[in-house]
Amino acid sequence: MYLNPRIVGSGERTLVLSHGYGGSQAIWDMVLPHLARRNKVLLFDWDMSSAPDAGDEGESCYTFSRFADELVALMDEMKLSGAVYVGHSMAGMVGCIASVKRPDLFAHLVLVAASPRYMNSEDYEGGFDQPDIEALLASIASDFRGWAEGFVPLIVGDADPSAAELLARSFFAMDPRAAHGLARMIFLSDQRGVLDDVAAPCTLVHASRDFAAPPCVGRYMQARMLGARCAAAAMVTIDSVGHFPQLVAPDEMLGILDRVLGDVGWVAEEMMSSEVRSRGLEEAAPEVQGDIDVAT
Repeated sequence: MYLNPRIVGSGERTLVLSHGYGGSQAIWDMVLPHLARRNKVLLFDWDMSSAPDAGDEGESCYTFSRFADELVALMDEMKLSGAVYVGHSMAGMVGCIASVKRPDLFAHLVLVAASPRYMNSEDYEGGFDQPDIEALLASIASDFRGWAEGFVPLIVGDADPSAAELLARSFFAMDPRAAHGLARMIFLSDQRGVLDDVAAPCTLVHASRDFAAPPCVGRYMQARMLGARCAAAAMVTIDSVGHFPQLVAPDEMLGILDRVLGDVGWVAEEMMSSEVRSRGLEEAAPEVQGDIDVAT
């Protein structure tokens, strides 16, 4: 499930950079040179260019738990532990699940534009109504290339043309059957229960105008984690458009990561955990305060 693992840079702290749906390790190119100066950085590609194997029951082989197992296997193979994990989009929840399975591997989770559930319900705003998701999946199944040509400009937001072209190349490299199976995994699943078991400190990063994972999702995740086992969780909102803050606002993204890497305890100073814990999840989720607004 993973390809092309490599470690760049050197230093006492280890980062793992994990891309999401339609991406590749190249989405980190704008932040990698800075991060590799003082840190050991693991990059890799999730295999989205191969069709699901018939022996793996086709598209049903795609599960968040299986991706988490592959992440654990990769980190073990590379002999990494106590890492700062930066997971974008679907890779955010992959990291959460892996941290529950193997907490020794993760010192801190940075969840960039992550979401535990994309479908709206009466008590939850995920960003998409069920008919929208059904239409999206039907479009991917019938004409993946045509769907991707329209979808990529929406999610890339304010990124410069070269970054948009980079993302388009990785999207178009996906096998259509893999693209459909992964999209079903992502958009139809409900991973909210996983948040209750995450103990590692977390930093949630959301773009202010991201239709795929709006800031309200991050506030929900923060409140639910703090109401359960999570030691610390801070939410950072970057004032930008799109689903890829590492492409649209790389300087702001680096500022957040530098703070995490320089002092993993800063999260506790920035959050209002005592208020969230005392008021409970249902009341606090829509009103979590203490976001760190990083303007572009």
